[in-house]
Amino acid sequence: MLEMMPIKIIIFAVRYFGIVIIKFIFYGGMMVKLFHVSEEANIELFAPRIPIREDMDKSKGLVWALTEEHLPQFLTPRECPRVTYRIVETTTQDDIDKFFSSYSRYCVAIEHDWYKRMVSTTLYVYEFDTVNFYFDKQAGFYVSDQIETPISKIKYDDLFDELFKRNVEVKIMDNLWNFADKVKKSTLKYSICDMANAQPRVIV
Repeated sequence: MLEMMPIKIIIFAVRYFGIVIIKFIFYGGMMVKLFHVSEEANIELFAPRIPIREDMDKSKGLVWALTEEHLPQFLTPRECPRVTYRIVETTTQDDIDKFFSSYSRYCVAIEHDWYKRMVSTTLYVYEFDTVNFYFDKQAGFYVSDQIETPISKIKYDDLFDELFKRNVEVKIMDNLWNFADKVKKSTLKYSICDMANAQPRVIV
């Protein structure tokens, strides 16, 4: 069963000097907030950049944004190798029992070598106005082709605490490769990032 796609609702508000368009994005009946996570503390403008992914259109630049639901997979240091996954409607009970040791529905797995970086890293979560953003199916994220000015910024200086606040299970292991292979074969919704920086694959 496919996950519910975002629905955009446009509300028109009349002011004395004319008509103003206010757009709210709703996902699964809830209004969506959009964010960008960075280790840079003072970003004033986000300019569209040409995507580096080979499956993306490289003729125009984009500003990428995350929903609150997807934030946990980016609450790690930049370039940190990680395996993140969550339970969805099609996830089997067998996979829940196999890949979770708590009542969490989301998990982030990192390697031991990145623990100190995780503890010492500070992240800044910038929030965007949603008016220029749309959901790009190919990207799998919300994107805008306009220069975006953040409307707020939150400082996170304890990444483990931020994950625990969101009821995210955290796994720390010597090597991610074999675990990543198992997650790929599961019924979980997963994302595997920056594995070029992981420890070398161990052949078992």
